[in-house]
Amino acid sequence: MRSDDLPLVRQLDLFSEMAEKNFEDLMQAAYLQRFPPQVQLITEGDPADFLYIMVEGCVELFASANGRETTMAVVRPVSTFILAAAIKDAPFLMSGRTTEKSRVLMIPSENIRHVFAEDAAFARAIVRELASCYRSVVKALKNEKLRTAVERLANYLLRKHAEQGGSGQLLLPVEKRTLAALLGMTPENLSRAFATLDPYGVEVKGREIHLHQVADLRVLAKPSPLIDDPAS
Repeated sequence: MRSDDLPLVRQLDLFSEMAEKNFEDLMQAAYLQRFPPQVQLITEGDPADFLYIMVEGCVELFASANGRETTMAVVRPVSTFILAAAIKDAPFLMSGRTTEKSRVLMIPSENIRHVFAEDAAFARAIVRELASCYRSVVKALKNEKLRTAVERLANYLLRKHAEQGGSGQLLLPVEKRTLAALLGMTPENLSRAFATLDPYGVEVKGREIHLHQVADLRVLAKPSPLIDDPAS
């Protein structure tokens, strides 16, 4: 692992307060791997032998059943994924593949569990991380169960618009097929939802979106901090 990558990992909330020796032990046991696009890193149902940390690139987490497949999340640097499975020594509930050239740090789950039992600061950080993940799942369920497809899309666009500077335009960070799955709809329903937003000033040019009437879009979307605020 390159020395300039270590601070990126160390500053993650998961590792920032743990003892230096324990952090060094985890890094010495870790593997930093480079992957091209469309490489499957983990498979649903397999044992979670490693905790994964995105250092560079992007990973799509997805699940399948009865011949159907859907995107569950998109992971970007610098962040962890599959933490719960690593801590529980349980099978993966999702599969994961790279969507672009990526660098992924892999820490053996056995080492993670050992330090979890020995380092109180690390254990507290893991509890915080898992609590945040749980709250994210609840927000996602509320978003899907309490909003129409058009409302889900409108709120997504408002969030990305704010994250990208609020200039009146934004670039979709994922393909529309992936976006449809993330929002719990088919690609056809996503196209219809975009068309429904046309009177609210939403102009679509591929993955580039222009928002000409942000205030009107916000009235339609009715954003809620208990669903849309990632910090709450």
